[in-house]
Amino acid sequence: MKKIITDHGGNLDETIIQYGGLKSEWIDLSTGINQNSYPIPKIPDWVWKNLPDKSLVENFIYTARNFWNVPTEAEIISASGTSAIINTLPSLFKIGNVDIYNPCYSEYEIAFQRNGWKTSRNNISARVLINPNNPDGKIWHADNILEDGKLTIIDESFCDLVPEKSLISYTKNPGVIVLKSFGKFWGLAGLRFGCAIGLPKTLQALKDTLGPWAASGPALFIANSALSDRRWITNNRTRLNKDVLNFDKILLKNDIKVIGGTSLFRLISIKDPKKLQDKLCQRKILTRIFPYSEAFLRLGIPHKPEHWKRIENALRDIKL
Repeated sequence: MKKIITDHGGNLDETIIQYGGLKSEWIDLSTGINQNSYPIPKIPDWVWKNLPDKSLVENFIYTARNFWNVPTEAEIISASGTSAIINTLPSLFKIGNVDIYNPCYSEYEIAFQRNGWKTSRNNISARVLINPNNPDGKIWHADNILEDGKLTIIDESFCDLVPEKSLISYTKNPGVIVLKSFGKFWGLAGLRFGCAIGLPKTLQALKDTLGPWAASGPALFIANSALSDRRWITNNRTRLNKDVLNFDKILLKNDIKVIGGTSLFRLISIKDPKKLQDKLCQRKILTRIFPYSEAFLRLGIPHKPEHWKRIENALRDIKL
């Protein structure tokens, strides 16, 4: 069985060792994280000094249920990041074949492989859908959900960008689990907070394994505040949609073809992505390449006015 390499963006410290400079000099476009993150509210002392109490948990669940339109039949389980859920789920269901669309976030294949599963499109008992997909932005639909209670994990870490594309309504179906993250649209990757949503029977083993207090009180408090801030949400969706259109114009002007993405990142296909990444790093601009592709390069969307000009000038000057 081939070994899958864990691959993430954001390794700026390692890049600086090779190319030099200070963190403040770099533009990090290697992640799909909103750089205009949700502002952290003032957290009361009691939230820090006590275990998460019932009211803290229930307030978040009430807000989340309304914000994501969670079916009444489904429940919400919080954890210290979606990665914790991703790495736990394959151990909780009977081993079989899992269908994982490629290209895709590599951690799913690693987690299933580690627990004895085989990736296949035949005789499958589980399927993973990332909606929208990372890195190509593919949107999934209800006809991709497995029936007969088979496991379908739908990772909607980027779906708060396009809530109308959510498959959350299908969590009333046995075997369907939707994951939500606060590291992408909300820009709070360091919060380490994520949710699994599904029928109580589908989630029971996960709930038992995670145990009590799987998410911290401050994380629950901040997440509740974020989901309640409709003005921030609306303004950020509008800004991101505008920024990605402007970024596409810059790429097109430099004869760079966009083949996919979301309003947080763009996926391009070029002859030598490693060469482009190197040349951009020489200008202290970090992008993302993928170990499974010799053509893909992913760029996050700039967020500071001075960054836009630097990137536009760099792409103009570099000869691909």
